[in-house]
Amino acid sequence: MRFFRPLLAAGLIAATASAAHAQDTGNWPNAKPITLIVPYAPGGFADTRVRILARKLGEALKQSVVVENKAGAGGVIGTNLIAKAAPDGYTIGTGNLAPLSVNPSLMPDVPYQVDKDLAPVILIENSPLVLSVNNDVPVKTLGELIALAKKSPGKLTFGSSGVGGAHHLSGEMFREQAGIDIVHVPYKGGSLAATDLMGGHITMMFEMGYSALPAIQGKKIHPIAVTSAKRLEVLPDVPTMAESGVPGFESYNWQGIVAPAGTPAPIIARLNTEFNRILKDPEVQKAISDTGSQAGGGTPEEFGAFIRDETAKWAKVIKAGNITLQ
Repeated sequence: MRFFRPLLAAGLIAATASAAHAQDTGNWPNAKPITLIVPYAPGGFADTRVRILARKLGEALKQSVVVENKAGAGGVIGTNLIAKAAPDGYTIGTGNLAPLSVNPSLMPDVPYQVDKDLAPVILIENSPLVLSVNNDVPVKTLGELIALAKKSPGKLTFGSSGVGGAHHLSGEMFREQAGIDIVHVPYKGGSLAATDLMGGHITMMFEMGYSALPAIQGKKIHPIAVTSAKRLEVLPDVPTMAESGVPGFESYNWQGIVAPAGTPAPIIARLNTEFNRILKDPEVQKAISDTGSQAGGGTPEEFGAFIRDETAKWAKVIKAGNITLQ
């Protein structure tokens, strides 16, 4: 992951906006709970992490922070609720890969415009994926896997949690960049695909680190590579895709914090400051690293640039693969 340094001009604009909106902030937060919307069901990747962050934010602001799960349509329903909420600092939410950077290219009728209806606050974390094969596949390295795929075009399969998810798009990008012909097998959930990987029913899968680790540690699957720019602390012997022969390959399931567009700049700045502090908290750092993820941080401007870069990257993959939800 690479951030861009904010330009001086951007800083001046932010400062001007801050002064202009100063009269709108009052003494926020003022004895009113803050709602943090998670556009996914309870218990998943996004929800579990956010509950720790919400508790820490509440302690920092001395104000209750209530997590509300608003799942549906690949994160679109909850994200739309964030976008349409009053821009007063009392409703924020998580901004995730699918609803912010994938669905706008994959779905023709997304009811919000990311760049106009949402204000980036901060990138919370990047979660790299692990490319693993079932134990019956006679390969130990990414190079050997690519060679096998080229020897048997259209014979190897990769599973995913469904069309358009990080598992799927990582596989599509691998297919394109490696110049191989592999077959996508979508499932109704990542756990079902992971079960079939362990059972030898699919060849490979790009899987979230936190869900792949137990099977890897139990030697039920064989990890080939990770999709991050650097090796993971929890899997130090597993090389990156880039160092294994696919230069520049990076793929993450990420999440950050966003607010409705028009939220006063001083509130955005305060939230950014508090979340940057929270990301340095030992409990939070351990929770992130233990699941194979990487802590984020930085400025709202950097998160906004990151979202735009991710949107452009995945739009190319979706177009090249002629991917649709049909």
